[in-house]
Amino acid sequence: MALSQPRLTDEITLVGTGFGGPEEDWREQRGRVPTWVKIALLRLLVVVAFLIFWQLASGTLIRPFFISSPLAIAERLVRWVTTNYIFFHIWITVQEMIAGLALGALVGIALGFLFGRNEAIASVFSPFIAAIYSIPKLALAPLFILWFGIGLESKIVYTAIVVFFLVFYNTYAGVRDVNPLFVNVVTLMGASRRQVLTKVVLPSASAWIFAGLKLAVPYALVGAVVAELLSSNKGLGSILSQAQATLDTTSMFAGLICLMVIALLVNEVVDRLERHALRWKHISK
Repeated sequence: MALSQPRLTDEITLVGTGFGGPEEDWREQRGRVPTWVKIALLRLLVVVAFLIFWQLASGTLIRPFFISSPLAIAERLVRWVTTNYIFFHIWITVQEMIAGLALGALVGIALGFLFGRNEAIASVFSPFIAAIYSIPKLALAPLFILWFGIGLESKIVYTAIVVFFLVFYNTYAGVRDVNPLFVNVVTLMGASRRQVLTKVVLPSASAWIFAGLKLAVPYALVGAVVAELLSSNKGLGSILSQAQATLDTTSMFAGLICLMVIALLVNEVVDRLERHALRWKHISK
């Protein structure tokens, strides 16, 4: 007796019952809240609770002179934005930060690769770099002002010096951490030194490099602001300096909020670049 072929309606009925079919899974997933939504809501809750406590504490527990208040800071920020006062200073600080970050990172990556791949050069120059690294960066600022003036150049060089050491040491460690087995294999396959560098060493050290860049981003912003605090009438550092001179706590907090926003945005850009550059690691998993 010939077996009857299953009909399309039978298949639809089986799927609709939920025995291993996608409909039941879809219904279960529809009722779940995504993890990133939960995290975002928790973060928002923490921020709102902190702002409410701050607003209530200002004037009752602590004098507004010392901590101002969220409403006063928000009013100051709105006034700065509507009058376009803040954008000029933000642009100056961002220029110094990005230029110093790019310069310090490029030099740090280049020397990190050179020292990591050449033991002789590393053994000769490492003590000198360590000696310069041990000098407090703030002590170098007057020299940079003397050499490069009080314009953008001194701020960029100072920021680049701050960034250089973070990126250099991470790049050096990443190059030294490359598995020599991989280098030997591609060398035996006939790869040139340039191919070994671009196909093996650079991908292996890229995670270390981006770790250094992530560390360098807030320090680049700190370097630019510190240089502005020392000698400048432009940039967010000058706003903080003027607020300190006039004991304007509200402007201090408003300037700090602008700095935090800039740091978060630049960190997000670095994160996206890292995910794009290291996408091969996720594909290989």
